[in-house]
Amino acid sequence: MVPPKHTPTMEEYMAVAMVSSGYAMLAATSFIGMGYVVTKDSFEWLFSGPKILKASETICRLMDDIVSHKSEQKRGHVASSIECYMKQHGTTEQETVHEFRKQVTDAWKDVNGECLFPTAVPVPILTRILNLARVIDVLYKDEDGYTNAGTALKDFVSSLLIDPVPM
Repeated sequence: MVPPKHTPTMEEYMAVAMVSSGYAMLAATSFIGMGYVVTKDSFEWLFSGPKILKASETICRLMDDIVSHKSEQKRGHVASSIECYMKQHGTTEQETVHEFRKQVTDAWKDVNGECLFPTAVPVPILTRILNLARVIDVLYKDEDGYTNAGTALKDFVSSLLIDPVPM
């Protein structure tokens, strides 16, 4: 007998999704090779869950789910943030996507605010997290560029490495 499918609340979903995305690990890994700029305090700051990291994780998760949830549901994946929000709040898919786009915009405001008034860590460390968020924006702006890397992402990489703008 197959157990009934449980759809978590948004809070339950996001608590797991933020950790399982690996975003904090990727940010920490990006610090490698930065030399003296990165200290033990830098890693402690990162693992304390600063606002810029939480905002970047939100950008990542929501942008990914906006563009990939339909194809994931066809493949039998667990509920995405779209399904969780719709069930919890009684909204349509279109209303949910609109709300998530507003949340992504607000998260970008948090990222920008942290970069405009840096106090806790050196700017190069903040720049690493900012750049990861920028990559996410490119990957998930209009389609799931990570899963479908052979389309738009291929063109981005080609224009950068094979056909660069002459200087």
